[in-house]
Amino acid sequence: MTPEPAGGTELTLTVGAPANGGSCVARHDGRVVFVRYALPGETVRARITRDRGSYWHAEAVEVIEPSADRIASLCPIAGVDGAGCCDLAFATPAAVRRLKGEVVANQLNRLGGFQWRDEEHAQAEPIGAGEPTGWRTRVRLATTADGRVGFHRYHSTELVTELQCGQLVPDLLDGLDQWVWPPGAQVHVAVDDDGDRHVVQVGPRSGRRTPTQVLAGRYEAVQRIGAREWQVPVTAFWQAHRDAARTYSKLVSEWAQLRPGMTAWDLYGGAGVFAAVLADGVGDTGRVLTVDTSRGASRSARTALADLSCVSVVTDSVRRALSAEPQRADVAVLDPPRTGAGREVVDLLAAADVPRIIHIGCEAAAFARDIGLYRGHGYTVEELRVFDSFPLTHHVECVAVLTR
Repeated sequence: MTPEPAGGTELTLTVGAPANGGSCVARHDGRVVFVRYALPGETVRARITRDRGSYWHAEAVEVIEPSADRIASLCPIAGVDGAGCCDLAFATPAAVRRLKGEVVANQLNRLGGFQWRDEEHAQAEPIGAGEPTGWRTRVRLATTADGRVGFHRYHSTELVTELQCGQLVPDLLDGLDQWVWPPGAQVHVAVDDDGDRHVVQVGPRSGRRTPTQVLAGRYEAVQRIGAREWQVPVTAFWQAHRDAARTYSKLVSEWAQLRPGMTAWDLYGGAGVFAAVLADGVGDTGRVLTVDTSRGASRSARTALADLSCVSVVTDSVRRALSAEPQRADVAVLDPPRTGAGREVVDLLAAADVPRIIHIGCEAAAFARDIGLYRGHGYTVEELRVFDSFPLTHHVECVAVLTR
């Protein structure tokens, strides 16, 4: 009987299809091994990192037979023993988009019972101009015990204190490696649509207080979509890709198919980006409800949308807001966190008999599970697009229209 390899054991493996989460699937004596930093078809020397009983996790420490899609890493700090930021920086952008499309198609089929496309022909779309580097305008960093700032290693509390991540817009983190930071703090950095940089330190926690300090720029960053302007806290959610918010807003505007007098819900609405385009559709005689748990995001929404009398901003959970809502929506837009909307929220939307839903998801498995829940309530996927909104990484953004 072949002995079980302990953590740190190295194996020679030929890897196959991509799996959700940035790994590729290999097998050793019938056991599934999820190998990071490898591409389909490659033969690699892989180090076992975690034993999960029925399967193992590993990372490729040497490439013996490389894929034609492998390139020199586009992120100088990522990879084995590096930062966990850019886990697909070693593949061509076109190959990364194919891998993401294949993963989404697989997850939709397995978890959602929906065949989007043949996995061999599925791929994610580039966003904006499609540049693989220099797209990220917001980042959150952690601090070390000796006062440096850095990125986490993959699934680790350890930090990499080199700051040259390939995702970042130029100069985003310039000089921050020269500052001395308090251990346990988080550092939020953003460059806004005026080109101004803002640096905000949160923590470290002191008793029951978590202090916030603006160290450069302002606490709120200026963001614009069309003629409308938002003042969004640097610590609040805004799309990291500089072209994402505009891209999704345009898509929601087209797919909502609203008419004056209709009602629309913007759920997990953040600063109300989608509420703005929904309000354009329903007009003064319609109604838009935007819901989010973040007080900072809700304040931004109330300020940015103050001229739109049809918009109501609610700071609460989506579940409670829907349970208290007496009026059915003609269209609901959801942009939930990575964990997805889940059964309870989907059940509430179905019970409210919302005929048209635009669902956005940034994690393939959670998105696929939500699609399956909708389909269980008789919804049909009318359209579905997948965006490579996080180049150099395995992350995607999926957008679907569901109708009933």
